Amino acid sequence: MDDWLIDDDRLSIDRKSVLPGEGFFHPDSFAEAEKEREHREALAGAPAVVIADPDADGLACVALVRELVDEAAALVPAGPRDIETALDHVAAYAEPDVTVFVCDLCPDSESDIEPLAAAAERASEIHWFDHHQWDEALGEAVDEHVTRRVVGESDEECTADVVARSLDADVPEYLRELAAVTRDHDLWLQEDPRSDDLADYAYWVEPDEYVDVVREHGADLPPEVEEFLVDQRVEKEALIEKAIERAEIREIGDWTVGVTYGRCSQNEVAEALREQGTDAAVIVKPAGSASIRGTDAFERAHEVAGKVNGGGHPKAAGCKPDIYDDMLDYAHHWTTRGAVAKQVIVEAFHDVKREARAEDADEGVDTER
Repeated sequence: MDDWLIDDDRLSIDRKSVLPGEGFFHPDSFAEAEKEREHREALAGAPAVVIADPDADGLACVALVRELVDEAAALVPAGPRDIETALDHVAAYAEPDVTVFVCDLCPDSESDIEPLAAAAERASEIHWFDHHQWDEALGEAVDEHVTRRVVGESDEECTADVVARSLDADVPEYLRELAAVTRDHDLWLQEDPRSDDLADYAYWVEPDEYVDVVREHGADLPPEVEEFLVDQRVEKEALIEKAIERAEIREIGDWTVGVTYGRCSQNEVAEALREQGTDAAVIVKPAGSASIRGTDAFERAHEVAGKVNGGGHPKAAGCKPDIYDDMLDYAHHWTTRGAVAKQVIVEAFHDVKREARAEDADEGVDTER
């Protein structure tokens, strides 16, 4: 396949909005081999390692560990679906008696933590910090192998908050503020404009660059970073507008749900749909995953995601429906703007609504709506 076919720089906003980024078209085997090489090099000689989600919250945890525990701590970036791989690489390539921190990650199944026992044998300590909704049995399985597991209340703390209060060290005020501003975005509080800057910057630059900058500046990013964000946001805003234009409104019982599709920043799209009167928003992505965002009127996003191969928080969750068997399914996904994924997720909303009605009936609550 010619490289120009997946070259993002040549695509119009219309086409870029409906197609995944060029990384999607690289075979998993290639990406996995490259990831293993990067992890092996990062772990070589490192006295500590942080396995963290490479978003603003996870990377704030890395900044805290490097500032307060060991500035030579290696970073192993890992999304929710990469926990098994990250633990496996630590078990295989980390130095003996390494100190391990797992941050902002919650296992969805037993397979995610299969290498944990081997990693624990390699490590002197494993500290697992998080703030997601944990399955009790998986939590108990993790507890068998880690030094400690600290899980904050998902509607009150981000993982950076958990790390800041859990490390046995005096946290500088500017890093406490970094955690607070990170929380503003991660819990979708939207009260501090700096939180969007942190989230965007974490998304657009390499993880180690983000960590270095926030270790030095905290939540107040320097002028050159602000200029970079302004330039990047021209395209970002255009992609947001495309997703908003495609949105459809679904009534599910007394919930009003906005459903849309596109490569975009999901939080801004969800906020725009909230302003239009929705209680929840679903943003289906070209790569096949979806983000589910709630409001004070809808705090069951993690329950919906849990029915569609995902999880998260009451007001913010993610999933990837298991509906893609081959590239024809993806081609259908792109040309129909995620029709099947939307249908599956809307059905999950209906399932959760039925369960909510049953709960209300058991408690004697009026369920007419």
